[in-house]
This record gives sequence, structure tokens and C-alpha cells, in this order.
Amino acid sequence: MTHWIALLRGVNVGGVTIRSAELRETFAQLGFTGVRTVLASGNVAFETDRADAARLKRDIERALSERFGYEAWIVLVAAEQLRAIVEAFPFDATDASRQPYVVFASEPTVVDALLDAAREHDPDADPLERGDGVVYWSPAKGTSVDTPFAKVLSKPAFKPTTTNRNLRTLEKLLA
Repeated sequence: MTHWIALLRGVNVGGVTIRSAELRETFAQLGFTGVRTVLASGNVAFETDRADAARLKRDIERALSERFGYEAWIVLVAAEQLRAIVEAFPFDATDASRQPYVVFASEPTVVDALLDAAREHDPDADPLERGDGVVYWSPAKGTSVDTPFAKVLSKPAFKPTTTNRNLRTLEKLLA
């Protein structure tokens, strides 16, 4: 059995409302075991013996689209890979004045485009670092919609291809 983490994009914002109980039920109906959700923002941990990540992702997205009536897009990552991403967080995650974020993208070229678009950011005000298929970001609390990188991240070109999570949420998914 492989332990997987599904991070849903755009859930419980912008008119797409999915209750955690319904989300768990949808994953269980796909035959997954150990299904649990974390917070109400589309975070699902589950297990399956299916190993083809691309097909698994497509099947989950199709089931979510059919059940909830929206164009679903998820990041699907094996728990061991997510653990490595969390452990590699390059900033001080204990700094209470900052938000420890990990930005996931649909493909590596999106990570490249994000970092290219933010190339002139202020590294003190808007710390960024490339990770394995992710961008690590540590903005000051209360500024995560105002920083130069936040403005890049909110551009229409990136909205459908990225999703970000707080490091603490990711740690809960791995617990």
C-alpha cells in the first residue's frame, strides 16, 4: 500500500464548496482506505495499492468533477515525497512573524515560470527558494496577498496551475 496525499486546488473558495465528509466519502467510493481530511481546504490523505500516479490523479479529478460539478485539479504526492519536501523547508519555520508556505505546481515548468516572474523580488521581505517541484515561500504574517510574489502567484496564468499550503497543514497530513 502506498500512502498518498491529494491537495485540491480552489476548494471552499470562489463558490466551490466541498464538505469534508463528502470528500472522504468520494475517496472511499474510489476504493481507497485510511481516508482522512485535514482542515476544510481540500487536503486528503489515503492509501491504495494502485501505483500509477498519473492515472490515479486523473481518476480522482474525474470523480471530484462528477460529484461536485467543477473542473477539479489536484496535486497528488506520495507521503514519502511530501515528507522530503517538508523536511527540506529552507526557512525558519518556528519564526512566529512569518508564514511557512509551500507552493505546488502542476509541472516543473510552472515552478520555473513562477520563479522567473518573481526574479526581482526582495529576498528579505519575500523569501523564496526552489525545492523539488515546489517553491518555498516565507512572507511576513499579514502580507501573503500583498508581497511581490503574492501578486505573481495571483496572476490568472498561475491560478489554475498552482496551489499552496502552510507547512503546518502539510505536517498534519503526514501525522
